Amino acid sequence: MTQYLLTVHGSEEENAAVPESEWPELFAAVEAFNQKLQADGVWVFAGGLEGAETATVVDGQGDEPVFTDGPYLETKEHIGGFWILDVPDLDAALAYAASGSKACRGKVEVRPFQAEPPTDA
Repeated sequence: MTQYLLTVHGSEEENAAVPESEWPELFAAVEAFNQKLQADGVWVFAGGLEGAETATVVDGQGDEPVFTDGPYLETKEHIGGFWILDVPDLDAALAYAASGSKACRGKVEVRPFQAEPPTDA
């Protein structure tokens, strides 16, 4: 099994375009998707994120860390949430991503985690 990160991407404009009356339906669809992931035994972890304006960038490369308010990248689209799944292969991850995309009404990026380096035993 391989772990994949599925990230939900969107913009404030896209979020604002969803009428407030549809938010309960959207949240229910995402919750149903989360329950399916758990029932299928592929769920590792998931979460929604606060808006990009709440982010803080930390650069600890120098003698003293530098903290900057706001997102690392100045873009219109940001990560709004994510799922971490443990599935057999990319095809399975993509199938779940398609269902997640439909549930959250947003684009979902799929990326595998790096394999653990071999250990000398």
